[in-house]
Amino acid sequence: MGNYQYHYCPKGIESRYELLVFDGEWEPFLPLTDHYHDCIGRIDKSSALSYLKCLLPFFRWLDESSNYQGNRVRWDEPPDAIRVAIEDYLMNEMNCKVREKDTFRFVNRTSKSPNTVNRFLSALKSFYKSLIRLNQYNYSNPLIDSYAILDEYKSQTVGVRKDKPRMPSEAGTEDAVTHRRLTDSYFKLINEEWQPEIIDDPYLPSQVYQAGKKVNWSQREMVIARMLFETGARATEVIELTIGDYRSRKSFQEASTFNKGSHGRRVKFLRFSKDTVKLLMRYINKERIQYDVTQCTFEVLPNEAPIFLTELGTPLSYEAWYYHWSRAIEECKIKLNPHKTRHWFVTTRLREIYNISKTEAEIKHRTNELIKYIKWKNADTIKVYEHYFDEEKHRESHDQMLDNMAELEKEYIEQMKYNRKKKTNLTVLESSKVVEIDSELEDFFDGLE
Repeated sequence: MGNYQYHYCPKGIESRYELLVFDGEWEPFLPLTDHYHDCIGRIDKSSALSYLKCLLPFFRWLDESSNYQGNRVRWDEPPDAIRVAIEDYLMNEMNCKVREKDTFRFVNRTSKSPNTVNRFLSALKSFYKSLIRLNQYNYSNPLIDSYAILDEYKSQTVGVRKDKPRMPSEAGTEDAVTHRRLTDSYFKLINEEWQPEIIDDPYLPSQVYQAGKKVNWSQREMVIARMLFETGARATEVIELTIGDYRSRKSFQEASTFNKGSHGRRVKFLRFSKDTVKLLMRYINKERIQYDVTQCTFEVLPNEAPIFLTELGTPLSYEAWYYHWSRAIEECKIKLNPHKTRHWFVTTRLREIYNISKTEAEIKHRTNELIKYIKWKNADTIKVYEHYFDEEKHRESHDQMLDNMAELEKEYIEQMKYNRKKKTNLTVLESSKVVEIDSELEDFFDGLE
């Protein structure tokens, strides 16, 4: 039995599905297909596809390796069987530790676990929500702890008056419920706080560009790669740019684009180098024109025209572009998903901010400008990067101290060569005053001896 796969509807074929999932025997698998299309409009299309990719290996594993009471587990079985299968998959395939707790399970990632555990659990929870909504799964969602929902409801409704419900918050007669609601998930991932990655290799873009040349990247791939590193944008925010996005900015080095969760509204801009501008215009007026049925140059292209086209003349998609990206990354033998270019951009910008700023106020001001540009919903994200550079500053100052110590050691050795017989004592400052020392401090000083 082979892998589960998905394929887009071929051009010219009419279908209510833009994408179709096939099982290991190359038969259409409608549950995952319907889930993907149910997600579209509820979440971003890129997120829906990311969920689908996380689920494909799990469904193949269900067919080949799952076991519940001696039988393979089907996706549409009751929650108990599904939960056993998921727990086995988390432990045996994702190298997680799963611990029973009351009516749910705690899930701990290990050093061997992939970074996609949280996404996998979210995707599976979303899958069963969709199938229940579409009347294709006849039980409660296996990924939801119904007891947690019941307990949460009770805690929110029971008041301090015996056998009476809570008074409304406006009444002011009972303390407000201020605790944070525990997730209703049956599998609760613990110690899993997202942290941005610090990627601080100044030669990383050059490595990727050179690898792209080796695998014969076209101008299109080179422009997109340069934009990713130079702007800090997500891949789709670059790939789906239109001619109008580029024309809408006053500067020829900028383009308007959407942000995650903005549903296509252009709410931010990207800024890139003059060299990338030259390469972009060369691509539009030479390479792109070969695949555009209108054969139009930049000056006469309509605003709604996509900047990046496939060889079939259709708008470039993330999936079509990623094929070329992965070939280059494989060539330069590094693990680099496209989103890490965003981490690299932020790390590089912050290093420049710390290098050119003379005061803490300047650092703060320039950092706030970066936060506004990158359009983070949570400004606290920057603290992880700041912590990294604070540690770097400590290392630099500590290295300076160690260098000074080494110099003083050399000076002392030189002095000893010329004055071997002279006895050297530690300098002690004498005081005629009697100083009273607190008993706790006395214990502390005794401990230093």
